[in-house]
Amino acid sequence: MIGVFDSGIGGLTVVRCIMDQLPDEAIVYLGDTARTPYGNKSPDTIVKYSLNNVRFLLEQGADLIVIACNTASSHAYDAISSRYALPVFEVIGPGAQLAVAQSRKKRIGVIGTRATIASGAYARHIKALCPRASVFAVPSPLLVPLVEEGWQGKPETAMIVRKYLRPLKNRQIDALILGCTHYPVLRQVIQRKMGANVVLIDSAEAVAAKVARHLRGVGKNFLPPGKTGESQCRIFVTDIADQFQQTARRILKRRLTIEHADIRF
Repeated sequence: MIGVFDSGIGGLTVVRCIMDQLPDEAIVYLGDTARTPYGNKSPDTIVKYSLNNVRFLLEQGADLIVIACNTASSHAYDAISSRYALPVFEVIGPGAQLAVAQSRKKRIGVIGTRATIASGAYARHIKALCPRASVFAVPSPLLVPLVEEGWQGKPETAMIVRKYLRPLKNRQIDALILGCTHYPVLRQVIQRKMGANVVLIDSAEAVAAKVARHLRGVGKNFLPPGKTGESQCRIFVTDIADQFQQTARRILKRRLTIEHADIRF
């Protein structure tokens, strides 16, 4: 069973991509909605929350962990992978690889939470893959609560997106990493503001493909994409809110039952 966690609802974009890649795989998801956002927390707190989340997922039967949170990926991956003897996947490395592959000019922008941008994780990964690449990062913290509130279509959201993206447009980037799993929910408005010549990099797609390759490598059998499998997915949150369920249904395009996770904080 694949265990996936995020600070809130954004990680469901990763779940959706995993369902597309692995249509008969069992998934358990935890959204830490009681403590979201992670982007304004200290690194020590992010590690503590992340270890709480992994322990809960293991209790549900997960034997593979996907950190569907850029902030947790940048600060907690080492702590998780060193503590638990099971496969652990994060979203930053796959996203950086995809950006380098798809950027023609190697001028790459990154938007993310304050903690993700401050960590410099994307820049390090990109530079390791392509030393000549230029990386321009902009913290965009207000986008997370806008997604959590379901404000995707509000004019205020478009205005805030435009303000965050203006410095990146001035840098003439040709690839933009959506460095938070909440951000693909705003993909349409971000693409409009950046223009058709800028490719948007969704790390959810990249990490889902990496998980699929891993399972193939260990001989796991599953239906190929496009077949008629139906992923079994349980969704837990640490604080249940009506808006979460509405947005989750839009992301996953299916009826859902949201369960409460009793996590020892």
